[in-house]
Amino acid sequence: MEVIEQSEYVTIGELVRLTGVRYSTLKFYTEEGMLPFEQAEENLTRRYRREESIEMIYKIRKMREEKMTIPEIKGKIKG
Repeated sequence: MEVIEQSEYVTIGELVRLTGVRYSTLKFYTEEGMLPFEQAEENLTRRYRREESIEMIYKIRKMREEKMTIPEIKGKIKG
């Protein structure tokens, strides 16, 4: 876990371990364009910038707790 916590990039599975957010939720955020990633050419693995992704996940979570809809959240993130 310590290695993951110090890595610049992490996988979606590692984000699950770091944040406690379900895999399906993170996959949804990714597919909706709310959680940016880079894709490694050699094996097509999605890599997320650890610090930025964790920060974004917590922002999204907070907005959801405030009863904001996904379109509202996407508007805030993009705008």
